Amino acid sequence: MSNTTLNTKSTYKLNNGKEIPIAGFGLYLTEPGETATITYNALKVGYRHIDSAAYYQNEQESVDGIAKFLADYPEVKREDIFYTTKLEVSRQGYEQAKLAISESLEKAAKIEYIDLYLIHGPLASKADRLGEWKALQEAVQEGKIKSIGVSNYGVSHLQELLDWEGLTIKPTVNQVELHPFLPRHEFREIAKKNDIYLEAYAPLTTAKKFDDPDVQAVAKKHNYTPAQVLLRWSYDQGFIVLAKTTSIERTRDNFEVLDKVTLDEEDFKTLDKPDAYELTSGWPFDPTTYVDEADK
Repeated sequence: MSNTTLNTKSTYKLNNGKEIPIAGFGLYLTEPGETATITYNALKVGYRHIDSAAYYQNEQESVDGIAKFLADYPEVKREDIFYTTKLEVSRQGYEQAKLAISESLEKAAKIEYIDLYLIHGPLASKADRLGEWKALQEAVQEGKIKSIGVSNYGVSHLQELLDWEGLTIKPTVNQVELHPFLPRHEFREIAKKNDIYLEAYAPLTTAKKFDDPDVQAVAKKHNYTPAQVLLRWSYDQGFIVLAKTTSIERTRDNFEVLDKVTLDEEDFKTLDKPDAYELTSGWPFDPTTYVDEADK
């Protein structure tokens, strides 16, 4: 485990050669009326990776925030900003995915293209999941989406996709809930084997674990906040990390974790909970375990 401080401009190279900023700003539960301003402020603080979704109902507003920032700061180019959105789980199968992708692209017109498009969850039959991936592959071939990936995919869902004879483009990322209380080591193995990055959503445990004794101990030891401890832990696991907040001050504090916060080996031992399994993000069940009736 390395605790080498990464620069806030750090990126990882995806398996298709594209660069993704490892510090991401998430927009889940961000009200549409606030999204453009919050996105703009996150970019002003220094974030260059914005994560939206059709389900969040703020795709257009997130794009508006990016477009306004690019207009106000011409020294920042479109290619410097990484925009992610996702296929809503209700839009199942090939035909629905094609329509949904077109809708997301229409909303992204001001910024010309989508950097990363994800299947938001595996909550469909095998046939529909593979149909959705077929639609995503075609979108990449058409040039308006640069990279594709999945979210909330368990090992079985990911293996199903990787084994599919129609696969021509591998997923670049799997975005799942990850933190010390949900470390998901089995996900890391298949991701590493297939050159797929894990993106951590809810890395702050939606504040549910800020009072945890181990998190508190590490925070007090270094005079950090619990949020800083949890974010740094995720970065040091090699994850792409999606933090969210509506506070400008906390946005800045979260972004600066990469440059200003380090953990030592003793801290990692304190936070190491290999068998922990605590969902904190609000799903009524773990979507990575989903099995469709049609596939039983």
